[in-house]
Amino acid sequence: MKYFCYQIGIELKNQLTSLRKEFFRKTIHICTAFVPLFLHIARLPAILCLGAAGISYIIAESLRWNGHEIPLISDITAAAARKRDENKFVLGPVTLVAGIITTALLWNENAAAVGIFALAFGDGLASLAGKTFGKIRVPYTHGKTVEGSLTCFAAIFSSTFFVTNRCDMALTVAVAGALIEVLPLKDFDNLLIPVLLGALVTYF
Repeated sequence: MKYFCYQIGIELKNQLTSLRKEFFRKTIHICTAFVPLFLHIARLPAILCLGAAGISYIIAESLRWNGHEIPLISDITAAAARKRDENKFVLGPVTLVAGIITTALLWNENAAAVGIFALAFGDGLASLAGKTFGKIRVPYTHGKTVEGSLTCFAAIFSSTFFVTNRCDMALTVAVAGALIEVLPLKDFDNLLIPVLLGALVTYF
């Protein structure tokens, strides 16, 4: 009985740790929703700052991966890293910055805002919803849930309608975004979601 209770306690502790990491990581993710505002105010400086942040992270993470801890940056990376990232170069922040910069360079301000908001809110909230109350697993998606996908759809629909004021556009983008998010793309959804949805708004 003691062993059983011990195992339950360990499992609960692991789940809480995973949920805490997810909340921390997705809080950073959701903060990228401020990027369209910065792009509107000062587009070039915003892109240059994003690029500098991305390069700084790559250098710091490369050093951490080789056993040289960088104050603050390495601590943040460790606090946010998933189990699958253990003993690996944590790629998520790189694809996040790359996706935002590519979107900002390729598309006009509104289309870029839709793509970046979809990444911030759609992808960010989908993961939190799935981890927090997701019960129904979507087959062949490495643990994605129906609840997470519905949250993603609702978030993208709302943010797209806010930018475009078009229900048909919001519905189309939300469906596309939810379909991309549910795919087992690991960290590469950070790149595909904003770029593809920005393209959809541009050519819809």
